[in-house]
Formats: sequence, structure tokens, C-alpha cells
Amino acid sequence: MNKESRRFTGLSLGRLNVWEGLGLLVLILYPLRHVDWGLDLWDTGYNYANFRYFGTEHMDPMWFFSTYLANATGSLLMKLPGAGTLIGMNFYTGLFVSVLAVTGYLFCTRKLGMPKVLAFAGELTAISLCWCPTALLYNYLTYVLFLFSSILLYMGLTGERKACLAAAGALLGTNVLVRFSNLPEAGMILAVWAYDFILWRQERRAGKALGADDKERPEALWKTAEDSEGSRREVGRSAAGRLARPVRHTLWCLAGYLGALAALMGLIHVLYGMGDYVSGIQRLFAMTDKAVDYKPAAMIMGMVGSYVENLYWVVRIGVILAGGMLVCGIFDWLGGRWAGKTGRSFLAIIGRGFCILTGVGMVGWLYYRKFCSLQFASYDSMLRPGILFLMLTLLIAAARIFSFRARAQEKLISGMVILIILLTSLGSNNGIYPSLNNLFLAAPYTFWQSWRFLRHRGNGRLFLYRAHGGGRPLCRREKGGSRPLCRPENGDSRQKPETGGILLSYFPAKALLASFLAMCLFQFAGFGAGFVFAEATGVRNACAYVEGNGVLKNVRMSPEKAQWVGELDSFAEENGLKGQEVILYGSVPALSYYLQMPSAFNPWSDLDSYGYQVMEEELEKLTKEIREENIAKPVVILENMYALYGDGGLSALEAAGASEKILLKIEGDAKWSILWNFMEELGYERTFRNEKFAVYQ
Repeated sequence: MNKESRRFTGLSLGRLNVWEGLGLLVLILYPLRHVDWGLDLWDTGYNYANFRYFGTEHMDPMWFFSTYLANATGSLLMKLPGAGTLIGMNFYTGLFVSVLAVTGYLFCTRKLGMPKVLAFAGELTAISLCWCPTALLYNYLTYVLFLFSSILLYMGLTGERKACLAAAGALLGTNVLVRFSNLPEAGMILAVWAYDFILWRQERRAGKALGADDKERPEALWKTAEDSEGSRREVGRSAAGRLARPVRHTLWCLAGYLGALAALMGLIHVLYGMGDYVSGIQRLFAMTDKAVDYKPAAMIMGMVGSYVENLYWVVRIGVILAGGMLVCGIFDWLGGRWAGKTGRSFLAIIGRGFCILTGVGMVGWLYYRKFCSLQFASYDSMLRPGILFLMLTLLIAAARIFSFRARAQEKLISGMVILIILLTSLGSNNGIYPSLNNLFLAAPYTFWQSWRFLRHRGNGRLFLYRAHGGGRPLCRREKGGSRPLCRPENGDSRQKPETGGILLSYFPAKALLASFLAMCLFQFAGFGAGFVFAEATGVRNACAYVEGNGVLKNVRMSPEKAQWVGELDSFAEENGLKGQEVILYGSVPALSYYLQMPSAFNPWSDLDSYGYQVMEEELEKLTKEIREENIAKPVVILENMYALYGDGGLSALEAAGASEKILLKIEGDAKWSILWNFMEELGYERTFRNEKFAVYQ
């Protein structure tokens, strides 16, 4: 095995040097850059509340069981030093991104043989595109296990390692308990079947050469079949023997998958009982009646729709590319008829200069047409470039899979990149966004393959000729060859190319690709530096603090939020409300964590996935306990718009300047109606109100 093959298969790990060590340190620290930045009233505090008050007493059983391992992991993190603050928990959860980046880098450089600079740039890009708060461990723990399972699957297939295949299956099975919607990740088994099919094709070609004389048989045939220890022994086997390999690989993966699921289900049964688990999962399937964006068809269409929408830009970039190739081809054609080396060189320089200007002009045109924004605190700065980056990755990976020159290992990793991009978005109602959040293997791969294309010194010239038989075969002029080579059509070996034609070059494609990647790097770096999630948008004007709240100590936020939360926190502290149970309504679930007030039944009760009937049953149960068992009434904290509606109806909302969308939402909210009836029935009175919140006791 030559040096290149050893490097590709990862048999030579090498040693860290100073620069690489510094690069790994950057990959560890860069995900922690925003741990003290921004206050999110939605997902961040909601998930930390679930970690803080872990269990079915204060959590909705549906989300408790469907994201069990994520919540259990978060609960363990809460016990670490410094985890009692928002900054401390952001630090600990941010390390999951560090693990993703470092692991992705080491795999790409040690196992795949990528240049270290490209792998480093790819991991920085992946970190920059992590728009999702790290508090959502059901996402980041999913990505960690998915990445490790992909690495183990690659090592198991290329090295015929049974333990790696079983471990890969076990991690995918474990991921189902991290987030139940990770079930589609079992589709990674396609990589097993595809890889074994590729090996079978290569072995079949190698087997045909066995009858030839050893001196005439190219050694390269063996290089394509030496991906595993027993590849040579497989050559020439019967069809049944060849079928045994994918079956064997599948069974090892399946054994790990089912074994992990069985062990974890046994743990659930011992701790909580299978009845509660099954009931929670059944509710998960039933919630789509209200939360229609969780329906499988809606998830798929949300992902596909993003790609289809961005075909608008793909078509126009394709037209620019075609124009550049045509002009470059004309310059080459003129150069071929210009007597003298100086004239040809002059035209070549002009042609290439034109292509470079075309690439720069394309980027300028994209900015002019508002393809992306320079407001890096918003998704607009990265969304369209990110989707086109995903499409480019899928295109490159598909091209490498069907390339005759790519080896089996490269085809395998290309297929796995495609599967990771597609499977990551399944099971989520966020469309294409999850795939953008999980590029720790795909981003380095794209830079690697793009660099290989950009540095390729072949002229890539293709001639289009009209053959005598009336067809239009594609003819290629070999480097240094005297005439074009054509593939005969219909078995007619007498076909010959006509003289003349249009010459095409790879250089326009290289110029446009380099320009697009440069724009992506700029946009993604800006997004990574300027975006922090807060209520589905970006944090802005983070220059104020909440004084006196231990959880929010040293957290920077906007002056408006600092005032809202600071006033509410002071009221809760002065009136001894902290530690009491609370009912939150109006997209303010994070208050449970920030005020250290456990939820009476679900911190985010106004979420569509929390059904009307379930909330009605919880309120009826709570009413009965208050009346018959004389337990304390939970505090109710509302978003102020709901409080205004409760006091004065639609007219009060209109006077406050509420939009028509808010009016329709609150007026048609059935869960809000039963909560207001519950409050009136038990005699709740408003004891606090500011611009954002209202408290009832």
C-alpha cells in the first residue's frame, strides 16, 4: 500500500504540531464565544428549566420521554460546578459543539487525508452556522452521536471491523432515546448496501482480469478492491458469497441498534414503567392534529421546498456559467488559429481575466439582487448562501459517487455526506435549518473536493463534434494526443469527428466556484460572529444586565429585556414567589428557569404541540387538588397581551397597538380560554404588570 493509500485509510495518524494544536484550541473555544450574550425567552430557558426540574412532575410526559436522554444529560450537567447560572450552562452545552468540531477535524485529517487547513476552515464554517441555541441538547447530542456513528460506520466498512459496525448501530439506536424523531437515521444502512455494491462492482471487474496473464493484469485493479482485509478473497466468489457480505454488515449494525434500544427501554421500564413511556409516545404521534408542521409530509415538503425555491438562483448562476464557458471557448478557438505563441498566450490571459471578472461580477450581482444580507444578526445573512452551499455539497457528492476515478472509500464518504444532510432535517419542523446546523462533516468535505477541482491542472477541454453518422458523440482530446478520440455509436468504428467545434474549459467553472465559496466564507463568518438566537431572531443591542438575579449574572441583553425581566425578578424576590410552582402562558417559558419557579405541569403550555385536551385535564386535576387537598395555588405569569385581552377584550388589545395577527391568535386560542376560566374560577387577581409581563395570584 502506497503512502497516499495509507493516508486515505487513516492508518498513519501522525502527530500534533504547534500550529495544529493551536487550531484545535480555537475549535474548542470558538463555540463558547457567546456564552454571556443574549436573553432568550423561548427555547434556551425552556430547555434549562426541563433540566433543572427533570421529571414528569414538572414536565410534559410527551416531551420528557421523546427527548429523554437529552433531558437526563442536561440534568447531570446541572450538577456540575457553576451550572447554576445561565453562563455556566451555556458553557457546558457549548462544549458539545466543541466535541463535534474537534472530532470532525480529526476524522477528516486522519482518516480521510484532507489538508489540515481545509478541514479547519470547514469546521469553523460548521460552528459559525450553528444558529440553534446549545441549550437544545436534543439537537446537539443527536449530532454528536450521529457523527460518531458515521465515523464508526466508515471505519467498520472500510476495515471490515465488526465491533465498529455494531457500535455504529448502537449509537443510532441510542439516538432514538435522545429524540424520538431520530428514527429516520436508521437510513444510514443505505451506506452499507451502497458500499458493498460498489465493492462488488470493483471485484467483478477485477475478477474478469484473473484469466489474463499476471504480467498483463494491471495492479491498479487490486487497489480498488483493497478497502477491506478480505477483499482479495472475495474476488471471484459466487453470487451467494457476494450477497453474504452486505447481509453480514447489516446484521452487525442491526444487532447494535436493537441491543442499545433494548437496554435503554429496559432502563425506562425500571425507572418509570413502559405504560407511561408508550402513552407519551402515542401523544407525540397524535399532536400532529394541531401542530401540522410536525406531520411527515410537512417536514419533507419544508425541506424540499427550500431547495426548489433556491433553484431560482441556481438557474441564473448556471446561465452566467454557460456564458463564461462560451466566451472562454471562443478565446481558445481564436487562439488555436492565431499564428504564434505570443498571440495565443495573449488571448488566453484575456480569456482567463474575463472569467475572473465574471466570478466577481456574479457575486456583485447576487448582493445587488439581495441574495443575502449584511445584517449578520439575522438569518438573511446566511440562509440562501447556506442552502446553495448544501446544494453544491449534494452535487459534488453525487458526482464523486458516479465518478469512475473515485475509489470506494471516497464514494462511501460522499454517500454518507448526502445521507447526513438529508436525514438531519427529517424529524424536525424547522425545514432546512437543522442541516445547516450539522455540517461538521459536510463543510470540510465540500472545501476539500472544491480545492481538488480548483487546483486540477488539466485543461479540462471538451470538444463537441458532429459525427458522420448524424449523432453527436462527446469527444475528448487526450493531453499530448494528435487527434480527438470518439466513442463509436451503434458499433460503427468508422465514425470520425469532423474538424472544428467549440472548445469548452473548466476555468469559468473554477472562477465562479471560487467566487461563490469566498462569498460563503465571508457571510458565514459574519453570521457566526454576529448572530445569537433569541425568540427565533438575532440578539441586538446587548449592552445591559439584570441586577440581583443569580441565574442571569453577567448576561448581556438589550435594555428593554433587562428592564422587563429585572422588574419581574425584583417583584418575585420581594414577595417570596421564587420556588413556588408557576403556570406560564404567552411564549415566556424561559421564566421558569430564570426565576427558579418550577412549572405546575408544562413550562410552554401555549405551544401547539401541547394539546387542548391535555391542558384541560391538567387544569381540572389541579383545580381538584387545590379544593380538596388545600394545596397552594400556582402563580400565573402571562405575556402582557394576554393580560390585556383578559381585562378588556379585543378593544384593549387594539388600544395597545396589537397587530391583526396577534388579535386573531389570541381570540381563537382555546387553551387561553380554559386557562382564563380556571383563573376566574379560583379567584386569581393581578398583582404585578409591566410592559411585558403580568402576574396573577
